[in-house]
Amino acid sequence: MRGINGSEIRLGRLFNRESGRSFITAFDHGTNLVVPQEAGKPLEVVEKIVAGEPDGVLISPGLLKQAGHAFAFRGAPVPILRADWTILEAGMKEQLGEHYRVLCSPQDALALGAGAMVMYLIMGPEGGTMFADNVAAVARSAGEAQRAGMPLIVEAVLWGSRISDKKDPDLLSHCCRIAAELGADAIKTEYTGEPASMSQVVDHCPVPVLTLGGAKGGSEDEVLEAARGAIEGGARGLIFGRNVWQADDVAKMSASLREAVHGTYARR
Repeated sequence: MRGINGSEIRLGRLFNRESGRSFITAFDHGTNLVVPQEAGKPLEVVEKIVAGEPDGVLISPGLLKQAGHAFAFRGAPVPILRADWTILEAGMKEQLGEHYRVLCSPQDALALGAGAMVMYLIMGPEGGTMFADNVAAVARSAGEAQRAGMPLIVEAVLWGSRISDKKDPDLLSHCCRIAAELGADAIKTEYTGEPASMSQVVDHCPVPVLTLGGAKGGSEDEVLEAARGAIEGGARGLIFGRNVWQADDVAKMSASLREAVHGTYARR
């Protein structure tokens, strides 16, 4: 019987033992997007997110350093480190163009107490060099992460300026497959908008696929409909950010999304 390695052990801690799925809240937006002041003080937002009992929290290096106490207890959500950076703010992208840089190594993630790390794979940027450098960075980090026992989740997206349809199922499937072939342990990607096409993305990818929530928009019912659609399409979980921490009631929205992901196993 094949032995299990450190990356697999840590990745497994993100997934509910009974449902086999994961609900993760993302709060790494301050690295590349404007976080509205009305969202609240950063450390207080982290504490609200943790109180919502997700399985994991995606967070930036500096904020994890400052908010480590929120994760320092038995049963706490797994901190997941955002390990790279790109320009996402529309105004800044218009002024400066498309750029990508690595921020942290798997060893840095371990030192900060993270249980997993996330890196972008952005298909379709204006310059081919950016995509080539992005691919090389993910592949290099995947090797380092395997040696360090740190799970690597790749956020495989179509956010490059050359691609107009950011939810194109065929391109998303291709991007996710590239990420898996480069060594990703799991994938974070867009929900295509309906379960049937989402299942094509999931079926073509050899590692677990989780869907992102994107910008806050629509009613709570619409957010939950998208969440349920992703799960119906075979996604192994959700990584939702603004639709959680910008909700009027963070705890209520978290509970609803946990239910959508885990069903009868919503309580950890």
